[in-house]
Amino acid sequence: MSTVEFLRPDSWLAANGGPRYVQLRRRLEEGIGTGVLPPNSSLPPERELADITDLSRVTVRKAIQALVQDGLVEQRQGSGTFVREPVARMEQSLSHLTSFTEDMSHRGLDTTSKWLERGVFAPTEEEQCVLGLGDVNEVARIYRLREAGGRPMALERASLPLDILPNPLEVKTSLYEVLARHGKRPVRAVQKISAINIDAPEADLLGVADGAAGLKIERTSYLESGRVAELTSSLYRGDAYDFVAELRL
Repeated sequence: MSTVEFLRPDSWLAANGGPRYVQLRRRLEEGIGTGVLPPNSSLPPERELADITDLSRVTVRKAIQALVQDGLVEQRQGSGTFVREPVARMEQSLSHLTSFTEDMSHRGLDTTSKWLERGVFAPTEEEQCVLGLGDVNEVARIYRLREAGGRPMALERASLPLDILPNPLEVKTSLYEVLARHGKRPVRAVQKISAINIDAPEADLLGVADGAAGLKIERTSYLESGRVAELTSSLYRGDAYDFVAELRL
């Protein structure tokens, strides 16, 4: 079936089917899901879509923007709107304290980092409080884009006391590997997970649309002694990650 035939309104547009832009969005989602609109194929221009569907350009635009927000299509400057390659979703257990590098290694994926910040800085009020820095006026901080299999997956910012991570430049791949070498790897953590919409700067780094769904994870990690060792704030692509927790009676 051709794209034009698939989008003709007589087969899917209903008077009582809800807002028309929602109906069009669902039809386009169906086309993407069934392969009528395959990955990397271009959607008809907005004016042409309006003619095919007998809908206004405003309605068509709203439907397209909803698909962009959902990460199903992308708009390329000067080229049009294209169906995105599907992203393979990953499950990450919340039952074990592992590093990103370890987690991806278990899946057979190589990891890389693009460093956005790495060094010793004056602590924020939150870092001072959570890490129990007292009168200490310096904190080790690393901020990087984490990639797996050549694909951006998460933005990760970690802050640690200097006596736990004296030299942030020592971290090349796995932070936990460096901490383990010094006998200061965390043994437990408390995590808070929030659903958010990703703002433009972070969305650009992660390769998703502005406002796309994301998962924000705030983690406080502890040494065996009970001391706080690490404060981490991570932002994961919502289209690539599922977090799974095992519950027992």
